[in-house]
Amino acid sequence: MTALPDVRSSRWAALTALVTTGVLLTACGSNTDNSGSGDGPAKSGGTLTFAVGSDAGCVDPQQVGSNDTIYSVRQLVDSLTDQDPKTGKIVPWLAKSWDISSDTTTFTFHLRSGVTFSDGSKLTAQVVKDNFDAVPKLGALGTLAQGYLSGVTSTTVVDPLTVKVTFAQPNAQFLQATSTHSLGIESSASVKRTPQQKCSDGVIGSGPFVLKQYVQNQSITLARRTGYAWGSSRWSKKGEAYLDKLVFKVVPEAGVRAGSLQSGQVDAIGSVGRANEAALKGGQVTLQRRANPGVVFGLGLNNSRPELKDARVRQAILFAIDRQQIADTVFPTGTRAATSVLAHTTPDYTDLSSDLSLDAAKAKSLLDAAGWKAGSDGVRTKDGKKLSLTIDWIPNSATNQPALELIQQQLKAVGVQVTLKQLQITQLAPTLQSGDYDVAWGNITRADPDILRSNFSTRLANFYRVPAGSLDTALSAQAATTDAAKRKQLVGEAQQLIVQNAYYVPVVELQTQLGVSKKVHGLAFDASSRIQLHDTWIG
Repeated sequence: MTALPDVRSSRWAALTALVTTGVLLTACGSNTDNSGSGDGPAKSGGTLTFAVGSDAGCVDPQQVGSNDTIYSVRQLVDSLTDQDPKTGKIVPWLAKSWDISSDTTTFTFHLRSGVTFSDGSKLTAQVVKDNFDAVPKLGALGTLAQGYLSGVTSTTVVDPLTVKVTFAQPNAQFLQATSTHSLGIESSASVKRTPQQKCSDGVIGSGPFVLKQYVQNQSITLARRTGYAWGSSRWSKKGEAYLDKLVFKVVPEAGVRAGSLQSGQVDAIGSVGRANEAALKGGQVTLQRRANPGVVFGLGLNNSRPELKDARVRQAILFAIDRQQIADTVFPTGTRAATSVLAHTTPDYTDLSSDLSLDAAKAKSLLDAAGWKAGSDGVRTKDGKKLSLTIDWIPNSATNQPALELIQQQLKAVGVQVTLKQLQITQLAPTLQSGDYDVAWGNITRADPDILRSNFSTRLANFYRVPAGSLDTALSAQAATTDAAKRKQLVGEAQQLIVQNAYYVPVVELQTQLGVSKKVHGLAFDASSRIQLHDTWIG
């Protein structure tokens, strides 16, 4: 990315993470059913009804960051590439091949021929250019997509089926970015719609399904795309999808979702919580789990706050938290306590569990050394001021509040007073951008370690107000190298710097846990622990 990026847009790009965090709710370890297994050969036809907990209020993949909505809108668009969830390898989709310059500043994609959008228009290099030129103009509305394209100097049509994307600085992350729903390709006509029109009316994609109806906060209905013949190289079925129709119903109450699955009113549900697991086990339901790659759920500390400028205070917070208790008490079975700032499913993850162990005595010692003395009410004071912090959070996951209430108790035990402040989902991004907060609770999903640069580089977002230093060097260098071993080393170094300096306090890995009827086959997680329904069938 550019040495001097648009700080405003870069910051917004990273903000998405926290804003769209908990709707990804879930578990760990993978349990998937492959197409054609179990009850004989795969069958075409039928409707899959999927209950989710929330609605992002938008059906444009380039603008949506919330998993509950990504499940549906992902089916509307194809991407230039796809990512293997087991190996992390990038494989062909709309692009049959690509070339990357030795300095990773130029990416040339060779497109498949014969691809059409649902309005009948053809996929061309110009369409890809139209998309990549338009995405940055979404601003705060398309934060994830915009972040992936930050630093682009030009997108050039080489010939009708060849497009070249050039960055000002080396940008190794971009190939993986082209596999995401955020850079899903829309028709040129769709690109010309206003962001608000795309949110409410939908987009024109080339995907295996098309939008039939969207009723905000109620349902999203998709129909199979006739003539679809350009699926990802990862998919087992060629040609059209199996299912005729997909219906995503918004059912906020977890218990109601679980009951609907048990009774057969729906075929699959998202965000299965611990309280509903026992009821679903042993019946005609499979629980499918996978940890979301990317930055784990944790406390985003505002490192510019007077109390938090002191590394000893930040480290005390890190050592005071009992991650295992939180994972075991609040989150779905199988949820892992954080062992790094990255989840273990992220490429180039480094195990830093020894740096993230509970040590209340050490936390108290660090606070003593920093001059914070225990008061009569148990809250530490210094220069007549209490050690009091406010954690901002949004209600986009049922686990957020109970997790934070446990953290509140754990920090109180070492003398830190915590106030929990619930924001509306739309308030979090501007709050983080303004810097007017102490601590923010969140996570961000991405199957590439460059998510660290998006979140922690002082040259980009830096909404945690991390001081400039060696972390910047490691983050910029990992984005510039094409040497896999060197990148792994640099990403490991970055993880160590973030954890050991407690710029961010990792708590638990977000785990996606779905409940799926045993009559549903071929519903599997992609590399980002979301779902692709082209290969899914009912029988």
